[in-house]
Amino acid sequence: MKRAIFSLGFSFLIFTFSTIVFAKPFSKNLTDFEYPFDVHTMAFESQGQGLAMAYMHLPAKEGQPTVLLLHGKNFASSYWETTANWLHEQGYGVVIPDQIGFGKSDKPINYQYSFAALANNTKQLLTSLNLEDVIVTGHSMGGMVASRFALNYPESVSKLVLINPIGLENYLQYVDYKDVEFFQQNELKKTPENIVNYQKTNYYDGDWNDTYAFHASHLMGWIEGDDWPQLAKVSALTYDMIFTQPVIEEFDRFQVPVTLILGTRDRTGPGRGWKKEGGTRELGRYDRLGAEVKARNNAITVKELDGLGHLPHIEGFSRFIKLYEEALD
Repeated sequence: MKRAIFSLGFSFLIFTFSTIVFAKPFSKNLTDFEYPFDVHTMAFESQGQGLAMAYMHLPAKEGQPTVLLLHGKNFASSYWETTANWLHEQGYGVVIPDQIGFGKSDKPINYQYSFAALANNTKQLLTSLNLEDVIVTGHSMGGMVASRFALNYPESVSKLVLINPIGLENYLQYVDYKDVEFFQQNELKKTPENIVNYQKTNYYDGDWNDTYAFHASHLMGWIEGDDWPQLAKVSALTYDMIFTQPVIEEFDRFQVPVTLILGTRDRTGPGRGWKKEGGTRELGRYDRLGAEVKARNNAITVKELDGLGHLPHIEGFSRFIKLYEEALD
């Protein structure tokens, strides 16, 4: 039986027939993919080349702080819509960038992707907006970017909130190193149905609905688009930094208040498919990682959400926002 998943205002269309998924193709800069707020670009120089960084900005009410929302690897910044609307209703300003290599921002192949570079690009964006002090929030890989930002620019951060970040483990202690070519070939083999199956299984505990489909649609559309070979290379380069640039070893150096919000059902463990011979550690046990982080730095506040997975702000917003509000206060 053929069915269509669609929503008004959403710039995607996914048809499924049995287990086969057909997605609307998207260009590398998501030209036809609608974001929830006006998109601006910052033109700047980095590593000897001119680049454009896309972002959304909802100005704060007078006297209110601004929150910086940093996206994960498999997501566009549009998935912050509900959180951003809530923040803006409370009077907060909100800045939501697409990192270089992601979303609507430029995606150079000849670029040294690092968390320090992405943090530096983000600092330039805030400077261009005359924002000197922000509350930094990062999800998934965005948690690694947020951590590096707070470590490198503590004077620009009033609070750090990490939502189911990856990088709470130093992965290369437990898994074999893989060359960028390994990740690139894996990306080139992906199909839209691979995206659905992975997210359905690993993010949503077997559930799937229009909202989840929308947040995955840009990835499926990229695979179907003409730019996928370039995007696969960029994705491979950003996988490399996850494994080779750990932040967890520096969690004892934070100079700002840090809150960790964890959906404890999450089992995201990069590299678990190629663990070192004889390795016994079960990667991605978010029901245990909070305690491990507290052992490294007892000043970090850990808040747990039982029964929620990798995206608590999408899967269970009403529960998530209560803890997030506490972290902001």
